[in-house]
Amino acid sequence: MLKINEIYKSIQGESRFAGYPCIFIRLAGCNLRCSYCDTKYAYNKGREMSISGIMDKIRHFKTKLIQITGGEPLLQKETPQLVRKLLSKGYKVLIGTNGSWDISKVDKRAIKLMDIKCPGSRQSGKMLRGNFRHLNKNDEIKFVICNRKDYTFAKDIIKKHNLAKNTLVVLSPAFQKITPKIISEWILKDGINLKLGLQVHKLIWGPTARGV
Repeated sequence: MLKINEIYKSIQGESRFAGYPCIFIRLAGCNLRCSYCDTKYAYNKGREMSISGIMDKIRHFKTKLIQITGGEPLLQKETPQLVRKLLSKGYKVLIGTNGSWDISKVDKRAIKLMDIKCPGSRQSGKMLRGNFRHLNKNDEIKFVICNRKDYTFAKDIIKKHNLAKNTLVVLSPAFQKITPKIISEWILKDGINLKLGLQVHKLIWGPTARGV
C-alpha cells in the first residue's frame, strides 16, 4: 500500500516536459522541511491506496506522461514497484526526489528529477551526493535559487562533480523570492551553459492553486 495525497491531471510545469499534459501522483510524507516548500499539505495527509487501485484511478486520463511526486516519494518502500508497474503499462514515468534519499532502486528507465538543496532551503546539509553516480543523460538535476549565495553554491557543486556533462542541470528561481531576470543575468554574465527553469503551472494558475 502507498499513502497518496492526491492524483490529478494537469500541465507539467517543470523539467524538459514542461507544457505537456501530465498525470501527477502525489505521495504523502517528506523528510525535509524546505524554507520555500509549496506542498506542505503533503507532509502527512493522505489515504492508503494499492498499486492496482492507483492504476485503476489513472486509466481514464488520456495521456501517457506521468510524474510521481511528493512529499518525498522514495520514503515509501513500494514506490519503486509502482514505477515498474507504470513502465510496464507504457507510461513515460518521471519521479521527483529531493536528493536526500537513495535513488539506486529506481528503475533506470524512469526519468529522475532530482533536487540539490541550496543553503536558502535550510536543508542543504542533508543531500546524498552518492546519488550523482546513479543519474544518466535522461535525468535532470534542479537547484532552487533564493539568492546569490545559492547561485554560487550551485555553480560550485556543478563544477566540482562535473554534473552538466551527462545530465541536464536546471536553475529554478524560488517563487517570489528572486526574479527569473536576476538569475538570467547571472547565467549570461558568467557564460555558463545551464538551463533556467520556470514553474509554468504557477504562471498559469497562480502560486497557491492545488490540483493543477
